Amino acid sequence: MDLLSGTYIFAVLLACVVFQSGAQEKNYTVREEMPENVLIGDLLKDLNLSLIPHKSLTSPMQFKLVYKTGDVPLIRIEEGSGEIFTTGVRIDREKLCAGILVDAHCFYEVEVAVLPDEIFRLIKIRFLIEDINDNAPLFPTTVINISIPENSAINSRYALPAAIDPDVGINGVQNYQLIKGQGVFGLDVIETPEGQKMPQLIVQKELDREEKDTYVMKVKVEDGGFPRRSSTAILQVSVADTNDNHPVFKENEIEVSIPENAPVGTSVTQLHATDADIGENARIHFFFSNLVSNMAKRLFHLNDTTGLITIKEPLDREESPNHKLLVLASDGGSMPARAMVLVNVTDVNDNVPSIDIRYIINPINGTVVLSENAPFNTKIALITVTDKDADHNGRVTCFTDHEVPFRLRPVFSNQFLLETASHLDYESTREYAIKLLAADAGKPPLNQSSMLLVKVKDENDNAPVFTQPFISLSVPENNSPGTQLTKISATDADSGRNAEISYLLGVDAPSEFDLDHRTGILTAVKKLDREKQEKYSFTVLAKDNGIPPLMTNATVLVTVLDQNDNSPVFTHNEYNFYVPESLPRHGTVGLITVTDLDYGENSAVTLSILDVNDDFSIDPQTGVIRPNISFDREKQESYTFHVKAEDAGRVSRSSTAKVTINVVDVNDNKPVFVVPPTNYTYELVLPSTNPETVVFKVVAVDNDTGTNAELRYSIVGGNTKGLFIIDETTGNITLKEKCVAADLGLHRLVVKANDLGQPDSLFNIIIVNLFVNESVTNATLIYELVRKSIENPETENIETTQAPSPSTDYVKIMVAIVAGTITVVLVLLIAAVVRCRQSPHLKAAQKNKQNSEWVTPNPENRQMIMHAPKNLLLNFVTIEEAKTDDADTDGNSITLDLPIELEDQAMGTYSWGTTPTTFKPDSPDLAQHYKSASPQPAFQIQPETPLNSKHHIIQELPLDNTFVACDSISKCSSSSSDPYSVSECSYSVTTFKAPVSVHVRPVEREREREKIIFCRIIQIDIWIH
Repeated sequence: MDLLSGTYIFAVLLACVVFQSGAQEKNYTVREEMPENVLIGDLLKDLNLSLIPHKSLTSPMQFKLVYKTGDVPLIRIEEGSGEIFTTGVRIDREKLCAGILVDAHCFYEVEVAVLPDEIFRLIKIRFLIEDINDNAPLFPTTVINISIPENSAINSRYALPAAIDPDVGINGVQNYQLIKGQGVFGLDVIETPEGQKMPQLIVQKELDREEKDTYVMKVKVEDGGFPRRSSTAILQVSVADTNDNHPVFKENEIEVSIPENAPVGTSVTQLHATDADIGENARIHFFFSNLVSNMAKRLFHLNDTTGLITIKEPLDREESPNHKLLVLASDGGSMPARAMVLVNVTDVNDNVPSIDIRYIINPINGTVVLSENAPFNTKIALITVTDKDADHNGRVTCFTDHEVPFRLRPVFSNQFLLETASHLDYESTREYAIKLLAADAGKPPLNQSSMLLVKVKDENDNAPVFTQPFISLSVPENNSPGTQLTKISATDADSGRNAEISYLLGVDAPSEFDLDHRTGILTAVKKLDREKQEKYSFTVLAKDNGIPPLMTNATVLVTVLDQNDNSPVFTHNEYNFYVPESLPRHGTVGLITVTDLDYGENSAVTLSILDVNDDFSIDPQTGVIRPNISFDREKQESYTFHVKAEDAGRVSRSSTAKVTINVVDVNDNKPVFVVPPTNYTYELVLPSTNPETVVFKVVAVDNDTGTNAELRYSIVGGNTKGLFIIDETTGNITLKEKCVAADLGLHRLVVKANDLGQPDSLFNIIIVNLFVNESVTNATLIYELVRKSIENPETENIETTQAPSPSTDYVKIMVAIVAGTITVVLVLLIAAVVRCRQSPHLKAAQKNKQNSEWVTPNPENRQMIMHAPKNLLLNFVTIEEAKTDDADTDGNSITLDLPIELEDQAMGTYSWGTTPTTFKPDSPDLAQHYKSASPQPAFQIQPETPLNSKHHIIQELPLDNTFVACDSISKCSSSSSDPYSVSECSYSVTTFKAPVSVHVRPVEREREREKIIFCRIIQIDIWIH
């Protein structure tokens, strides 16, 4: 019961091992001598492998026949379908299973691997080789000689040599037949305990040697196959004299054991036979039966006299574990004695284990090539270990001798799968010599080793690596095209094509560089200019030739070194500076800016004035030009010299620029009206005048120059009906629209003329009287109307709808003369009184007065005003606005503070100060100089001389008929401390509205008489348009 339980447990464990290892067995039967391409079986169907889930496989299912290198397999298998076919190699059972006992089965075994590794299975296929009747039975010799005593009794039996047939079963020896027995002899067949059929000759008649001593017959042997095969031998029977006793063995069966390592000559056994006869009939002769195998006859020696069996040649249990020795003892008679000696060769541990390597991955020149990307458990070979010894001497273990990324996994008895146990890395180990060791359990144990070579195939699993991931280099500018800059190198841990590296420029690489794809030499193919670009940053690529290729990149930084290849550059080839003649010594004229595209010392520029020039100096670093002289425009209007800029390079470079300093005047003259010369003139405009017709032209002049003398005209007062417009440039007054009856009469226009001077614009105004009527019949009346429009504003317009009659005019003239005479007398009296009472200090002040002419506003001084000098300057008075409360008045009221006086000299002037701000349009913009990206430091130019003078626009003028005005007096003088800033002076436009209140200052005589400053206000209401 315990034995059965142990056997059951062992069987279960073996089945588990086989199942877990993915191993299976399959048996097929095949007849020997089958032709080629005969289908034996289908593994895919027979093992139900079609039921394996079709998961994603690295490759299609494959059946690979695993066999020993050098062997020629008897079958082949279709790798894709698993179908098994015979090959052209002959299947010969007798050769394949030679030495196997007659009744034993003959098997042929192969292993089949099912790939890929995801579904790996190892299948052991056992082919049972069926025997066919392909061999005829044969007698040991073609002539069989036998001796029979003449006194043999009837039915006596004599053994004949048995025939041998390599076939088995029914195909073996089945029958013997005696041919031409002559009725004396017969033949019978008996079966031995071993299953052999032995022929026996039977005596059927009495023999008489004297009558016939020899009988010749034939013996035929047949097998049971289909078709039957047979052979014959000649049987020659000799009739001998009577021999009454036969030899007899002491033991008919003897079994002995002898170790296989017994030396030659060792006694195996001693046979003993006796014979009751005497003399020659009692002499016994020992010999081996013809049924003894040739191997046994070769290994053992039988002493034919003594019957001693000794070892003739070394025994080998593995070759044959036992031997049957049929020994015959004969006294010369026909009936020899028979004894069977069974020799068992006992095992000794004399055989080392054998290692049989059957490759699953076909080797190349004896070496397995395995990709480094091979997954875990990749099957390499089937290792079969055997030991011809028996029992524990034949029990073998197999292992590897050192640590390798491979392992042996048991599948069948004494069979192991060699597979990968970890990832392979070509870069760390390129080749493995796997030493397989097999050791038996004998004492002492014997072992065997075998070497299996595995080469790791390189895969492109390593990208190139730059020796420097960041490459920084410098190159002087102005290099020759084709200059080699550096050699870029990278390494690749792979081998072969996978380690062949090509170098490429990245897409961001500029066209100035080239990279040799084979050597990695970086070249500047163009001339580099640091001033255009100082640094180049781009990527380079290293790509191997693997499939697919791998690449990596590195950054290259090329710095272009400066050379002194650029001369200093002035911002202008020629500089024009405009300075006022009032600029003091050592003031600031202007700034010279110089740039040098080079770097460092090569860009450090020093400025100097060429030739000997003591009039000006220049700061060598900042470029500020200062005068060493005082300017006088009347003596010299401009100065010209050259400035040199030189850098500090080892071989210095320089350049020059021309500098012109222009001395300019200031805007210190106001415009002077030439036409009309005074406020008391008028111009006749016919009512029939067409619109857009020029009815009058205002002309003013300015003693300044340039833009300071450019004038602009505008109507700033009067013209209440908007009947007239003025051209701001030419001064032409144009009729805007057709005159109607309501437009007849005197129209007063306040015209302003202002210059475009900088920094302050100056202006002047004048009254233009336009008389709209068909004709002028009484000019004196018109002048009187003009005068009254200025001195006596009225609430109604002065209209002249029709020409007055001569009698009416005469009366008016007489009245005017009388009134004028009375007025003159009164004025003279008042003046005389004032002079008499004038204080001494007023007299001194009167003497300090400038030359002026006091006149009364009457028609008689018109001639003098009309002939005023052209350089007459008109000073302005302030104009105050006021609204009338008279609801019946159609016009508006305006109050004029009118000091009516003329002076031959200019009355209000503006101080230019020290500000050189008047430049021509093409002169350099100093503000741009300050903002330029000049390598020189920025600096602030401070004024050398502050502006202390303050100029007043309004002065007291003698009473005259000229209206003057000034806007924003507080803004007309500059207190700016920056000589380059422009003073703000703005003027508001003054509008005149009717009625007008004119405040006339008292004449000097009245002020002297009253000892106080007195202003008499004369209210004049004038109807104006």
